[in-house]
Amino acid sequence: MSEDNPAETVETAPAESNAIPNGKGHEPGEEITASAKTPPAEDAENLERNSRTSPETVPNSAQNDSSHRPENTEANLPEGQEFLSSVEDKKTPRFTDFEGKTSFGMSVFNLGNAIMGSGILGLAYAMANTGVVLFLVLLTVVAVLSSYSIHLLLKSSGIVGIRAYEQLGYRAFGTPGKMAAGIAITLQNIGAMSSYLYIVKYEFPLVIQAFLMVDKPAGEWYLNGNYLVIIVSIAVILPLALMKQLGYLGYTSGFSLSCMVFFLISVIYKKFNVPCPFVDFAINGTATGLNVSATDPRGEPDPACIPKMANLNSQTAYTIPILAFAFVCHPEVLPIYTELRNPTKKKMQHVANISIAVMYIMYFLAALFGYLTFYGQVESELLHTYSRIDPYDTLILCVRVAVLTAVTLTVPIVLFPVRRAIQQMMFPNKTFNWPRHILIAISLLTFINLLVIFAPDILGIFGIIGATSAPCLIFIFPAVFYIRIVPKEDEPLRSVPKILAACFAGIGFLFMIMSLSFIIIDWTSGTSKASSGH
Repeated sequence: MSEDNPAETVETAPAESNAIPNGKGHEPGEEITASAKTPPAEDAENLERNSRTSPETVPNSAQNDSSHRPENTEANLPEGQEFLSSVEDKKTPRFTDFEGKTSFGMSVFNLGNAIMGSGILGLAYAMANTGVVLFLVLLTVVAVLSSYSIHLLLKSSGIVGIRAYEQLGYRAFGTPGKMAAGIAITLQNIGAMSSYLYIVKYEFPLVIQAFLMVDKPAGEWYLNGNYLVIIVSIAVILPLALMKQLGYLGYTSGFSLSCMVFFLISVIYKKFNVPCPFVDFAINGTATGLNVSATDPRGEPDPACIPKMANLNSQTAYTIPILAFAFVCHPEVLPIYTELRNPTKKKMQHVANISIAVMYIMYFLAALFGYLTFYGQVESELLHTYSRIDPYDTLILCVRVAVLTAVTLTVPIVLFPVRRAIQQMMFPNKTFNWPRHILIAISLLTFINLLVIFAPDILGIFGIIGATSAPCLIFIFPAVFYIRIVPKEDEPLRSVPKILAACFAGIGFLFMIMSLSFIIIDWTSGTSKASSGH
């Protein structure tokens, strides 16, 4: 690849303005002929867009006149406007005019925070039901597939000069494609935000109760999860959600990730301080002080304290969707790419690869040490298992606070793509407007709070949503958009890249069918162990 060519660093032309007639702003040797190879129906649109976005080839008077023309919908996403140097240039801002200001490191923090969800708490349970080796194989496969999926998104966006998921759908399939992408992003991210706020609702009161040593709450308002989730939403999430750019959240994302690092360190530390097999606190309050040996009287290791390298049981199949969606971050990829300083596809791919690699290591270590602490006794929510040993353990209480902080600070990151999707679907030709920007954020948070407060069993519905929208966003959409957008002159339908993309979409359909089947089996059997959320 030639994305590292120094010519890319020209400040006046971002990497995606790849169809400028005089050749400036191209990524050398890559997509210079993209506009010429797009379908004829789009030629006029491409030429008009290029004439507006290339100051080198359009006279000043023409540039000023262009400000009165109706703009293409991808121009009007609220999160990008601040990055334009448009003091002298009065035309409506466009994606290809962006001068991103977010550093490489902040972009890694934001994408890593988008990946890191509450799902990390269930990975030890997943390892218990797959075995160490099988879990590692599955986690590696999913990480590689996620990186490949982001590659497809970036390649498609580079060819058409678009950095919005919904607009890639529009370019590939017209309005139905844009609406499908927008709806999938909205449903997936609303489900993710709701799951985070459910954690706040149910965990925060227990943390306060443990710190205050209140064994039997008497109805105090500060121990009511409904009040607490509203307070957290107003005091923490809303101000961050009102930020104009996603890049500004890099600092909170870094702090959120540091909380999860603290969680990981604590899990590793606890492995060497919790005896095996452990005795439940409810059975013996002094269990943590007992010298419980991992060997039986004959000196042989206790079978319950031997890790399994591979394990297949009735719950193994349920863990595959958990792993498959462990790296869901695709709605946030293009917004983060948009705001990246001196963006190139190779640079953004590096951001994605580093984020995925860091999360991969954290996921594996958290799962491994959580599993090696409790083995077959580990619960689907790891912190609950620690509470069975000592509900007032100070370190575990601090870890709970750290996890609560991390998921709370993740909500604004997940909200940004939803607001962009709503903007694209409902207000496609409107420029940035503060009242609308604020109103959408308040409406979304209000709706999610109402769901969390009044619909205690809504997680089953979000399981269905996650089982359908997540495979679409990770596997199916990137693949079919790539097949439709990349010109046949560059890559025929029977070329290796497009065949791989088609197989990738097939994997997505397989995961969707598998996840839905497990959820339906759960519902019919009266259990609820399948989880397709983030």
